[in-house]
Order: sequence, then structure tokens, then C-alpha cells
Amino acid sequence: MKFKPSNINLPTAVVIILCLLLMDQASKFFIKMNYPLSLYGNSAIIDWGFFKLLFVENKGMAMGTKLNDILPFLSEKTAKLVLTVFRLVAIIGIGYWLWDNIIHKQTSNLFRWALCLIFAGALGNIIDSVFYGMIFSHSYGQVATLFPEGGGYAPVFQGHVVDMLQFPLVSWNWPDWMPWVGGERYTFFQYVFNIADSAISIGVGILIFFNKQIFGQKS
Repeated sequence: MKFKPSNINLPTAVVIILCLLLMDQASKFFIKMNYPLSLYGNSAIIDWGFFKLLFVENKGMAMGTKLNDILPFLSEKTAKLVLTVFRLVAIIGIGYWLWDNIIHKQTSNLFRWALCLIFAGALGNIIDSVFYGMIFSHSYGQVATLFPEGGGYAPVFQGHVVDMLQFPLVSWNWPDWMPWVGGERYTFFQYVFNIADSAISIGVGILIFFNKQIFGQKS
């Protein structure tokens, strides 16, 4: 089998995943090895108004939500462990889905592209969750060191996902008459994410917007 950019076969899928994974991990290592955490009130590493480069660590799920926020009877460590194990199971399922569609089924390249993006993104964030706590020191008020003496900031499966990209496109104050949010400042888009998150979002977006084209054809 040959590498074919116009046709997502198995070698092509491997190259796509490895390239995305390399970009994701390289960006995270660069941030971890050069900057301390961007604490509230501190200046961004880069601030162009519509784009900011920050360094934050996500201990939970998308948009910083923690599993123990949803299931309060779980401790933070237990919730983190459950979330990481769930991610590992999910990545195995996505990997098998991708392999099965490439090897055994005549599915569209769009579908394969989407699965490659989702798999690469999920794997990138899983690496953070599983290994970063063991191989890095903490980044609070200092630049992290790789393989520090005495061990890292957390045990296996307890690492934090590194996020750094933010696009605060526009900000406004809600009118005072609005309930709950009246008078408060709101920024769109205020969430901080990484390359892996982008890959997952694009992959899911392909599945949503090209749903009929992908799933409407016969295998």
C-alpha cells in the first residue's frame, strides 16, 4: 500500500495522525518548557486583540468542566481517573472504527478524514492526561522542567491537558435589565483550546455538515 494524499488508505491515515500529533505535542512542549501558567490578571504571552496565546491547564473536559462538577459524589482525583480511563476506552473504539472503515468498508474520504482528525485530537489530549503529570514539574509561577528530580506534579492518569489558543473575537456588556447576566462583561469566543481540540472539532464538524454525503451513500 502506498501513501496517497487523494485517497485515505491506511498509510495515509497514519501519516495524517502522526503529523497532527506531532504539531499538537510540539506546541504543548514549547509552551510547557518556556512559560509559566498564565494566571488570572497576568498578561498574555501574545496579545493581538482578536488572538491570544496563553498557557492554561485543563483538569477536566471541554471548556474546563470537571466530571465531579456533574457527579459531586466523586472526589477530584477519582473523577480525573474515571475521565482518563473513559478517554482511553473511547480512543480504542475510534481507532478500531477508523481501521475497520479503511480496511473493510468502501466509505468516503470525508468520513475517513473526519475519523483521522478525531482520533489524532483525542490521542493528543490523552497523552497529556496520562503522561504529563509524571514527566513535567508544575508550572505555577515557574517554567516546568522535563523529568524533574523527585518526579512530576501528578501520578499516571492525573496529568492536565495543556491549552494555549484563544480567539476573543468581540466583548460586550449585557444590558442591566437582563436577568442573571445584566451588567456583566461577556467575551465571545473566550474558551482556551489546543491543536488537538481543533482537530476534534473539525472532525465532528465534517460529520455534522456533510452528514448526508457521508452516511447517505451505500458501503
